[in-house]
Amino acid sequence: MIQLKNLSKTFSTRGVEHTALEDVTLTIEDGDIFGIIGISGAGKSTLVRCVNLLEKPTSGSVVIDGVDVTGFEGRQLSDLRATIGMIFQDFNLLAQRTVLENVTFPLEIRGDDRADREARGMELLDLVGLAVKARQYPSQLSGGQQQRVSIARALANRPRVILCDEATSALDSLTTNSVLKLLRQINREMGVTMVIITHEIGVVEKICNRVAVIDGSRIVEQGSAADVLADPQADVTRRLLGRVRWDA
Repeated sequence: MIQLKNLSKTFSTRGVEHTALEDVTLTIEDGDIFGIIGISGAGKSTLVRCVNLLEKPTSGSVVIDGVDVTGFEGRQLSDLRATIGMIFQDFNLLAQRTVLENVTFPLEIRGDDRADREARGMELLDLVGLAVKARQYPSQLSGGQQQRVSIARALANRPRVILCDEATSALDSLTTNSVLKLLRQINREMGVTMVIITHEIGVVEKICNRVAVIDGSRIVEQGSAADVLADPQADVTRRLLGRVRWDA
């Protein structure tokens, strides 16, 4: 279980403070596909980066399985991040490494034996349907295939949680559907908790069981995806659903 308790994050640029998150409280249960949706600049990406402490909260706490991890540093922080995979919008693949080498990169950093990490890499490439592409390079793949490679890489350390930061935003609708289907399969078959950051309401409708809506750095609505989408309470949720015009 992941609990964010009264989480706030403030950035200071040239002496001017900007509040990215304000008093955010969320609970993400084991096995959830939890969507966090909002418009650009609402604070979504900052929020997800606080989960694995790529951003340290200004105040509040991140509690994982009952342990307050907010102050973790060094080896403790490295071990925590090994249990949390991350998938990015722009794939973040290494151009000079093969598909297999990209997938096994986290295991190489960890110091795993080459034969062991390649066996794990091929297992994951088979899972995402790209075993035949193992010796190719990212530039030889389509956008959807590159995202599948990044999903395989995120699974390399056998994480309990995967954070998806706008993971389908750069993909067409058909490719998006296939990637979401793969994420749902991983969730069901491997028990990996998913946190999905998106501005696309269709992503929430297709894959999420719970959702939180963020607007102006605050959570304005949360609950089961079915309930929130059927009876949205916040104005921004209704706008995202197309039930209110943005210029109304």
